Amino acid sequence: MKNVCVITGGGSGMGFEAAKLSGGDHYIIISGRNIEKLQSAVDELKAEGIEAEAFACDVSDFESVTRLAERAIEVGKIDAVIHSAGISPHMGDSQKIMEINALGTINVNEVFSARMGKETCILDISSVSAYMLPDEDLYISNYELSFNDKEQFIKKMLDAVNHFPEHTHSNMAYIISKNFVIWYAKKCAALYGDKGIRVVSVSPGTIETPMGKLESKEGGNFTKLCAIKRFGYAKEVAYLIASCIDKRNGYLTGTDIPCDGGLVSGMKLTKN
Repeated sequence: MKNVCVITGGGSGMGFEAAKLSGGDHYIIISGRNIEKLQSAVDELKAEGIEAEAFACDVSDFESVTRLAERAIEVGKIDAVIHSAGISPHMGDSQKIMEINALGTINVNEVFSARMGKETCILDISSVSAYMLPDEDLYISNYELSFNDKEQFIKKMLDAVNHFPEHTHSNMAYIISKNFVIWYAKKCAALYGDKGIRVVSVSPGTIETPMGKLESKEGGNFTKLCAIKRFGYAKEVAYLIASCIDKRNGYLTGTDIPCDGGLVSGMKLTKN
């Protein structure tokens, strides 16, 4: 039985770098919507001696995620899931952002947790953007709907977005969806603990990835508040991810870890 690590959004950026680091002791399945992009990444992984394959998956589609999980079971034991698939404000409208970032996380955690056992880990990628709104603007009380009514959950999240000026909707959808990811990962950690599944989230700051470059102008402004005044590197976040899913970190669960060059701390100091 192979130990399988599934990485959504694994065709580039942090997900791909995490695949390189995790491939030493895992069979890697990377997923994304663009199979051609995935195949190029798989070829590079195989060139480094890593067992890997690509599998097309739309994380906002429950059945698509189910097919991904079933393929992973065919290969071996699902040891870790790194859920890094997501889109930024410049990549879609507020509904698309909410469906991929928030609903996608629900689907991935729900589907894979039903097929995982002891000493396994689900790691959800959030963003330091999740820390940028006060709780009263996030409508956190509606997050509970994610467990029993996904359609109503998305509706309520979009209602929250619509409280803001229209030109900010994509940004607000991103912030709220990533805040939800942190909340949901913590809830899942409590729910899955008895099964032996750890759930952790990681919140990168502005990172030099294809997605990060789309947000580069705003990211450059944020780096002024960081303790380390530069963009982060995908390899730096990947190292944290690989450490979190490592069984030697078996007591780590139910928490979010910012990897942001000190941005969250800098923002708090500025507010004070």
